[in-house]
Amino acid sequence: MANSPTDWAPFRIEPRFDTRPWGWTDLRPWYDKVAQGDPLGEAWLTGDDSIVATGTHAGQPLGALFAASPEALLGESAPRSGSPLLIKVIFAKQKLSVQVHPDDAMAQKYGDPRGKTECWYALAAESGAQVACGLKPGVTLDQVRQGIQDGTLEGSLNLLDVHVGEMIFVDAGTVHAIWPGTVLLETQQNCDLTYRMYDYGRPRPLHVEKSLEAIRLTTRAGKVAPRPLADRTVLIDGDYFRVERIPVSGAVPAAALRDAGEPAGLAYLFAAAGQARIFSPTAAFPPVDLPARGIVAIPASAPDFVLENTGGLELIRMTPRWPAAAQ
Repeated sequence: MANSPTDWAPFRIEPRFDTRPWGWTDLRPWYDKVAQGDPLGEAWLTGDDSIVATGTHAGQPLGALFAASPEALLGESAPRSGSPLLIKVIFAKQKLSVQVHPDDAMAQKYGDPRGKTECWYALAAESGAQVACGLKPGVTLDQVRQGIQDGTLEGSLNLLDVHVGEMIFVDAGTVHAIWPGTVLLETQQNCDLTYRMYDYGRPRPLHVEKSLEAIRLTTRAGKVAPRPLADRTVLIDGDYFRVERIPVSGAVPAAALRDAGEPAGLAYLFAAAGQARIFSPTAAFPPVDLPARGIVAIPASAPDFVLENTGGLELIRMTPRWPAAAQ
């Protein structure tokens, strides 16, 4: 594996599209992608099987890159635990299943490396769009079990209206469901463990007993108020990830994208709208285009670069965090 600084220049990752029974048949104008069979529900932007599109490591799966060169990607002080973040765009044409994700302890109990805490940033939302996020106060596990059995579980769910630009936090153990009418940018721990509780009659397996074990009746889930700073807006800053919206006018140096005092580490740059170009001021590496809804990885050991807004850019920056126990 190459180790010179220019070998770790920023690189674009190809989205990988997954079919889901609740998805869309046509993802345009978000992506130039039309379903050839089953509907498309998710665009995986940083999955382990996602393919590097540019640079020295073009053609390699992202997970293999993290396994081979964790320090170059994550920095010296980060835990060596593989790719830390799974980032997706979710397209819901129908209701997703009512589900819950395990926390780290439960995932490890059953042989998986980590649980799944996530957040949703609303890229689009129709009038009246909602998500289910947590249980109503006073709901018991017995009531949840009964709701699964008799099809009344929705009545126990806490509903949130969703508007463009809002951030919703969903910590592990939160019963939740995404309903139609939104396009969501999901940032989460790199884990795809989902325990389905109720699936509206679809012929997919349920995981009732594990879901009941995973559920926390009260969680921290819900809308997160944005925190404006002088040069950015922090949308969420938690145990596993930080997500920021950064205005870019013209061209800005790499240092301007980092928060004050932030150590070198992995970052992902996502174009929620518009487009950008990343280039080396010394021509140390070829320019990298960031198209609308595209994502670029910035390794911890990346050489200096400049980000140029080439038209209507709405930049979302995502960086991993690790709980104290993982350090």
